[in-house]
Amino acid sequence: MPAPSNHDLLSGFAPALPYTRDVAASAPQASGVHVVLDGGVVIYVGHTRNLRTRLRQHLTGNRESSVLHDQVGREIDKLGPVATSEDIADWLGRCEVRWRTDENPEAAKQALVLALRPRFNRQVPKLP
Repeated sequence: MPAPSNHDLLSGFAPALPYTRDVAASAPQASGVHVVLDGGVVIYVGHTRNLRTRLRQHLTGNRESSVLHDQVGREIDKLGPVATSEDIADWLGRCEVRWRTDENPEAAKQALVLALRPRFNRQVPKLP
């Protein structure tokens, strides 16, 4: 049986939008799961109690407050001087974001991380 496609795994998610501050501000203030895509490939999966706050935090936070911010910063650091928060936000702004409200966002995140193995998720849950 073929593996489910990104399309199948992301059914029920909002359409892909540029990952900008304005788009983050339009996310619901509800618990859910979110994905960041680069060229249509899921590179990060996260879960939160407040999608709007967390999506803003990834863009404008710091390396201690956001795994995604830290992982993208480490990637950019390899290319030259240490990346600033603005460098990281600019890089993420070239990506797309999708989200889905969810009563159990942690379980949804784990299932997506297992299926997609995104490059910026630090910990991939062990298979049962």
